[in-house]
Amino acid sequence: MSTLTIFSNARAAEETPAPATQARPIPAVLGADLEVPVKGGRLVGYANLDYAASAPCLEPVSAAVTAALPAYSSVHRGAGYASQLTTARYEQARHTVRAFVGARPDDAVIFTRNTTDATNLLAGCLPEGTTTVVFDTEHHASLLPWPNAVRLAPPAFPGEAVRAADETLAAIEGPKLLVVTAASNVTGELWPIAALAHIAHRHGARILVDAAQLVPHRRLNLTALDLDYVAFSGHKLYAPFGAGALVGRRDWLADGEPYLKGGGAVRSVGESAANVQWHDDPEPRHEAGTPNVLGAIALAAACDALTATGWTELVREEERLIARLRSGLAAIDGVRELSLWGPDHPRVGIVSFTVAGYSAREVAEVLSGEYGIGVRDGKFCAHPFVRHLLGASDGGCEDGTASAVRASIGIGTTQEHVDRLVSALSDLVAC
Repeated sequence: MSTLTIFSNARAAEETPAPATQARPIPAVLGADLEVPVKGGRLVGYANLDYAASAPCLEPVSAAVTAALPAYSSVHRGAGYASQLTTARYEQARHTVRAFVGARPDDAVIFTRNTTDATNLLAGCLPEGTTTVVFDTEHHASLLPWPNAVRLAPPAFPGEAVRAADETLAAIEGPKLLVVTAASNVTGELWPIAALAHIAHRHGARILVDAAQLVPHRRLNLTALDLDYVAFSGHKLYAPFGAGALVGRRDWLADGEPYLKGGGAVRSVGESAANVQWHDDPEPRHEAGTPNVLGAIALAAACDALTATGWTELVREEERLIARLRSGLAAIDGVRELSLWGPDHPRVGIVSFTVAGYSAREVAEVLSGEYGIGVRDGKFCAHPFVRHLLGASDGGCEDGTASAVRASIGIGTTQEHVDRLVSALSDLVAC
């Protein structure tokens, strides 16, 4: 029986198409009923406002992994039924991810560990002499991997980002790559990636978009935006099973040195190290060893769940909650929201702020220990950007290092969580 037949039979058994009139509710997350201890020994419902670090698991993702476990086996090289079925599920996950980001039919989809893994993989595949242009506003995963990088200062407004990229790329000879985030992990602000892609291509450059913070919140269409590569992580996309993806054009990836050298990446191995024929197909070429099959299945299940739900209701609810949160923070004396392009610029559900008189760690500890609220504090793996946003301020840290508090929302966030955070901060500054 062929892999295709096995997979088709399995899908038919597992999936029944929903009637066209059936509602598509926003899927639930695991842990929504988690209770945590607070000062005095009470238990309160956990207000998870740390989605930008790692999002909880969607129930459909957990169900997909559970369904795959009984037949779990090796992929690509086994003749047994379980191996054939697992291989089919793994390759179907690749197709699902390709469709989720609106990739071109011939784009490669390489499963990685996360966004950092994906950017480092691409860095190893750049043509010799490639110059990478990257803004200092980037997450370290996009800022650091490049062997020859030109770093641009944080732009004062979106048009300046486009102008700076235009001027810089025009002055570079040889292969070049522009690297930019789609949504900032510090401020949530959306970047003009379509305009930047246009500028990159006008100068014969390619563009890599870090979509880690975008794809959990907004639909992405790589083809419509004319992007060359996108990278993102499953653990931010409600699939915390250790997989991410690099999606994009095959040629650089097919010519680049294999990311890992080992089984699966080769077509044949001779008597010497020089007598090795590597796969020309970039997907097996860069996925040596036994891949994270369950991670890929989980990532695809998250993509399926969000696509089936549709983005309209997801975005509407997120915008309602983030507007309520930002309005509440703005009304508290001593709380300062961090922003690169001002309060009216579009953003996803991420807000970073400081509280006068308190270090970021003190604020985070009070929120957790006394109110059962989880936020992030620090520099968010974006040290140059956070220092720029804070300017002369040290963020209230006694050791003089710039840091802030970040609250981030997603599926599972409720109005009560938002109101609890605002109330807690109001109490804190009133002390």
